[in-house]
Amino acid sequence: MRSETKDRVSPVRQVSVVSTGTVSIHPEHVGPTRKPLYWWLFTSRRWTAPRPINVYVIEHENGLVLFDTGQDRASVTDPGYFPGGVTGAVFDKLARFEIRPEETLTARLAAIGYDIADVRVAVLSHLHQDHIGGLPELAGAEIVISREEWRSLGRPLPGPRGLLRSHIDLPGLRWRQVDLGPIDDPETAPFTTGHDLFGDGGLVVLPTPGHTPGSLSLLVRVPGQPPLLMVGDLTYDDHLLHEGQVPGVGSRRHLNESTRAINLLRERHPDLVVLPAHDPGAAARLAPVTRALADRRGSAE
Repeated sequence: MRSETKDRVSPVRQVSVVSTGTVSIHPEHVGPTRKPLYWWLFTSRRWTAPRPINVYVIEHENGLVLFDTGQDRASVTDPGYFPGGVTGAVFDKLARFEIRPEETLTARLAAIGYDIADVRVAVLSHLHQDHIGGLPELAGAEIVISREEWRSLGRPLPGPRGLLRSHIDLPGLRWRQVDLGPIDDPETAPFTTGHDLFGDGGLVVLPTPGHTPGSLSLLVRVPGQPPLLMVGDLTYDDHLLHEGQVPGVGSRRHLNESTRAINLLRERHPDLVVLPAHDPGAAARLAPVTRALADRRGSAE
């Protein structure tokens, strides 16, 4: 997947990561586990060390692109952010967040030199609350989601499934629901469907259902650099994904299928860099690419 012409001009100019706080989850959430979801959710007493809530930031020649938008700080400051009742109990047992005032999406982008107003597109891996938290700050952007994921919002009991409509379907947002069609690109095999975001091959959305029915990943290709695959919550640890182990939340069958597909892609491209949303090692794996692109830009100037 590396370009033979290393210095060919790329539409992708920079790729970075910011974290909108941290989250602690149960070890069974990370997986692997054979326990049913609601059994371990309400019985587990152990929590992981804090893990990042990553937002991937892509500087493209057509504008700034985000993959996911992080967690809203209101989730830790507003007592009414989460619903009550059974749904509230699920959210209370699911995760523990820590988000400081300087860890809003706007502030984190500013810290690496970007203005929130410059975000043209935000691609959402899925609609869970720690991936849609920046939506209130993105009134000027186009929000890309799979049509299947959007449909899931209208199905019964969205709250217990982790979908909070009041924080998703906000006035003023520009949604684009995409259908993933055939892609004629042997370099993405075994994936045969997807969506080329700008039609230039640099950013290709791929279907990776399992965590949710319409979960997406984003393949980022820059000539001369390893390909990057941002996978949302398909895994919480790339080592586990590499071993074929799946997390404890989602459809096990679809998680296994998507995991196999990514590992086949990795066989084809051994330098593939997999970037989950909550993997503590993701930022370090991305760092060499970020530095290389910064050096390339510096030498060009």
